[in-house]
Amino acid sequence: MIRKLLTIVEETHREAGVTIAPPTRKAAAIAVIDNPYAGRHAPDLSELVEIGAMLGQLLGERAVAALGIHPADIQSYGKAAIVGEDGELEHAAAILHPKLGAPLRVAVEQGAALVPSAKKRGGMGTAIDVPIGHKNAAYVRSHFDAMEIHVPDAPMRGEIVVAIVVTDQGRPLPRIGGLTHGEAVGQDGLR
Repeated sequence: MIRKLLTIVEETHREAGVTIAPPTRKAAAIAVIDNPYAGRHAPDLSELVEIGAMLGQLLGERAVAALGIHPADIQSYGKAAIVGEDGELEHAAAILHPKLGAPLRVAVEQGAALVPSAKKRGGMGTAIDVPIGHKNAAYVRSHFDAMEIHVPDAPMRGEIVVAIVVTDQGRPLPRIGGLTHGEAVGQDGLR
């Protein structure tokens, strides 16, 4: 079912001429999988829902490991999927929404906030911006961000690209105010 796994780490060392210390880091763990429903309408997408649960754990753990930090030190997360031309957007939704979040939250040791998500249909090499938000408090503005990912040879017509992104801090040089990471309580997913 999995054709390819990729892990990408992005580090920002300088922003607007200012040294970022420690550098901000984002990690994307990506899977290219077969779409069992490609080319046909199916009223029941439960197979993709279960695949989502498996990928939430696998990709969540891989993304955290790529940053080499304790899972509790992950500050924000996001998810996205690109469905190949023979798929439907609902196939991406089936992977991303019903069950992927719970194992991702285990992989990052908490996660009171909703996991931001994006989905689209496209051919090989299609890029998508994976939206990122603070894992415990949606109102932490410094963590509103995104990471662009793409796989040059995916998705093929009958495939789906699934990505999870985690970070070790917010954007470089945040200064638009609002709730900070240190002030977040993480009980209601908002503050």
